[in-house]
Amino acid sequence: MPLLTRIRGPRDLDRLSPEQLDQLAAEIRTFLVDAVSKTGGHLGPNLGVVELTIALHRVFESPKDKVLWDTGHQSYVHKLLTGRQDFAKLKMKGGLSGYPARAESEHDFIENSHASTVLGWADGLAKANEVLKKDDHVVAVIGDGALTGGMAWEALNNIAAAKDRPLVIVVNDNERSYAPTIGGLANHLATLRTTDGYERFLAKGKDLLERTPVVGKPLYETLHGAKKGLKDFIAPQGMFEDLGLKYVGPIDGHDIEALESALTRAKRFGGPVIVHCLTEKGRGYQPALADEADRFHAVGKIHPDTGLPVSTSGLDWTSVFGEEMVKLGKERADIVAITAAMLQPVGLDKFAKAFPERVYDVGIAEQHAAVSAAGLATGGLHPVFAVYATFLNRAFDQVLMDVALHKCGVTFVLDRAGVTGTDGASHNGMWDMSILQVVPDLRIAAPRDADQVRAQLREAVEVEDAPTVVRFSKGAVGPAVQAVGRIGGMDVLRESGADRPDVLLVSVGALAPMCLEIADLLDAQGISTTVVDPRWVKPVDEALAPLAETHRVVVTVEDNSRVGGVGSAIAQALRDAGVDVPLRDFGIPPRFLDHASRKEVMAEIGLTAPDIARQVTGLVAKLGGLESESAVEPARD
Repeated sequence: MPLLTRIRGPRDLDRLSPEQLDQLAAEIRTFLVDAVSKTGGHLGPNLGVVELTIALHRVFESPKDKVLWDTGHQSYVHKLLTGRQDFAKLKMKGGLSGYPARAESEHDFIENSHASTVLGWADGLAKANEVLKKDDHVVAVIGDGALTGGMAWEALNNIAAAKDRPLVIVVNDNERSYAPTIGGLANHLATLRTTDGYERFLAKGKDLLERTPVVGKPLYETLHGAKKGLKDFIAPQGMFEDLGLKYVGPIDGHDIEALESALTRAKRFGGPVIVHCLTEKGRGYQPALADEADRFHAVGKIHPDTGLPVSTSGLDWTSVFGEEMVKLGKERADIVAITAAMLQPVGLDKFAKAFPERVYDVGIAEQHAAVSAAGLATGGLHPVFAVYATFLNRAFDQVLMDVALHKCGVTFVLDRAGVTGTDGASHNGMWDMSILQVVPDLRIAAPRDADQVRAQLREAVEVEDAPTVVRFSKGAVGPAVQAVGRIGGMDVLRESGADRPDVLLVSVGALAPMCLEIADLLDAQGISTTVVDPRWVKPVDEALAPLAETHRVVVTVEDNSRVGGVGSAIAQALRDAGVDVPLRDFGIPPRFLDHASRKEVMAEIGLTAPDIARQVTGLVAKLGGLESESAVEPARD
């Protein structure tokens, strides 16, 4: 009987021998490759933390002790050891989340899957333990990639201020986030990895010195007392100890016995401790180890033996952007690119290969990326910062006060905009068009197809006195949606053919095919509909208000929160223009959405063609009834 099937909770690990623990680690890796190859998910990171997770759950007593995972994509092993071994619907509706989830288990304490936050959580929990006089332990697991985020260092500064407040920080150092980790911190950790270390040096020399007559023991004590200078010379870990943090390591992150020893010492210390573990992303799975780009950080459905995709999709939005960036780079020497540790996922890998001196990977530091972009623009370049839509939330103040206030020509390209689905609440890009509406002079483009991605990206980089945003969806791009006309800066996708049409349907971005389907459904009900794509949704096109005035009702459809989104902006523009036409806005409700496929999420929130057509039909019918009543009733003063 496999050992893994006997594990129903962390305490089941206590009775296993060292040999059985090694067997369990091997079984877990086999399970992960088999399970994740069927569903897709974060494979490489989890293969790298098998022994570390086993050791954590043997040394600490979850859920009494709180084991926190930064970002959380490496929590699959944690799920297996806490009784969640049904991975058949991983990241699917009704199945396990790809991140820690409070609704799944009492062992999951936090579930925000944005990076660099765990140390702030740990600081707060440790302070709460202190105030409430609890003896719980708090353990924060953070990767070397996430340590490039500024929030992590803000937290470390505060954690180090309390020398006697227990808190264990485990640095999972695999030299990578998605791609190899870069920057000064990465160089420092690399130095720690490649030195023997102070403690090992003293251990080797102690016996020899103590056998030396007269001067041997005093010399050893002198060396031991001069630890700060000697440590920096032999293993320069001073960066952590200068903060006031006890440092343990580097530890082999695949040696369970060594890990348990280090974690036990850290647990007993009584103050903040960093345990530095060296792990190998993708360990035990050759296709992952051979993938130099990101070690199978995240995969779709793959063949478990070869690691090759089971199927290939068509052209995707990210690739369209990436290819156009290369063309722009060849045409304009002032175009530079910025990424926050996600060169390949956001499509900048081809640009980096063509122009390595013109791409900047700043690590997981979106705030810094935005300010650095402002500096690049002020210095005479045009930076393009490509980032997931959900991650731009983290840099709002910098977009507002550094880029927009200074009228810097910076282009933000937002990948994975709208409902993304399987990665759950924190990864849906559903807030960008609401948040950015308040930024003066900023312009937002929402391309409907691949042709418009290319065209609007080019339009965006021509703007040199204000920030521009180009946002697009996740996954495959559908066929081109041709315009049949142009009104102002808006593309007309369908003309109603009526003298006074019933509905002006404003289609935002990738929802254009669905909006045309809505128009067909309305037409079948005898409701005439004009469909327009504003292309640039901020500012609202000046031609929209006069066009709206010629229709009985305006309907907006967007893949963004209804609160403060494009529909709200259009409603305000109509009021400002004195156009008194009813408006109905359709979008994402203001709530966090559970993980499921994009199609399932859209159906759940009613953002489908039949749902919208049904409601618009009812609205038009109600307006017709009101008109009939007003025709027979006298006007009232």
